[in-house]
Order: sequence, then C-alpha cells, then structure tokens
Amino acid sequence: MKPSLILIGLGNPGKEYVGTRHNVGFWGVEYLAEKFGTAEWKPKQKFLADICEGRVVTVPVLLVKPATFMNRSGESIKKIVDFYQLDPAKQILIISDEIDLAPGDARYKEKGGAGTHNGLKSIVEQFGEDFPRIRIGVGKQKPSEDLSQYVLSRIPKEDYGEIEKAVTSLPELVREFTLGS
Repeated sequence: MKPSLILIGLGNPGKEYVGTRHNVGFWGVEYLAEKFGTAEWKPKQKFLADICEGRVVTVPVLLVKPATFMNRSGESIKKIVDFYQLDPAKQILIISDEIDLAPGDARYKEKGGAGTHNGLKSIVEQFGEDFPRIRIGVGKQKPSEDLSQYVLSRIPKEDYGEIEKAVTSLPELVREFTLGS
C-alpha cells in the first residue's frame, strides 16, 4: 500500500521515556493507530521506525514512530518520504509536544520554524520549514529549570488529564486535515 499521508508522532523509543512530556507525539500517534490502524505496529529497519498501516475514511495512511530518538527524527522521516516519493508540505503531518502552549492545548500549524524543539529542528534540516504539524501543549518549565530535564520528565498528574483530552481530539483534527487537503 502506498500511503497518501504519513502521520508521524515524535518521541524517544524505550520504556524509560513512556509518560514523559517529550513523548506526547508517540502517545498521539498510538491513539491514532487505535482509531485508524488496520494492522499492528511493527519495526521497519529500512525506515528506522515502527510503523502501522491505516485508513482515515478512504485515505491510506502510514502511522510512524521514529526509532532514531528525538534529535534525529528527520533521518527516519526522510527515508519514508523518499521511499514513497511524497511531498512533505502536503503528505506528512507531525505530532509533537510544545512547551509554549498550555498543557492540553492542541494547535495545527501549516509551516514554521522549530523553536527549541530538537525533533522539529531535525525535520527542518531535512525538508525546510514547509511541513504541517499539530503541537500539543505540555507547559513551560520554570525559569530555573533545565529544558531538557523538563521535557524528559514525567507528565504530572495535574496536567495529565488536559493533555489526554488533546490526544483524544487528534482523530477529528486528522480527519479535517486529511479530507480538507
């Protein structure tokens, strides 16, 4: 199956990262696989990722969790885009955490810079800034707190419910994106 759209959640592989702010993208794409997936997750070494085939209504999609760690996400995505000969500006949709949004805010952005997000920086290095993304707010660290420690820390109970609401809103956002593009 050649996918018309690649849904990519950003995160870090490994049990130690489950439940961290930086893995909200993985959480999101795993939830999308529950709703749209037509197969099980499987590792795909040639893409440096775990993949799951699916459909959004009639549109064939590939759900992806890069296995390259956050800072090298672009390498995995480039392999997939090149293999399927896709247009990143129209045929990929990135799901990631965002410190500049309140916990649980979910926002679509058509294109733009990466800010301080190393996963997005890696993708920008491969494709430029012209690719769509859905950013899920995880809140900002305290001024005295190290950013990398903050995003790699567990989501606190007081924010978990709000972030979960944003994750469960993803299928509708993805339907709108898929059917509107």
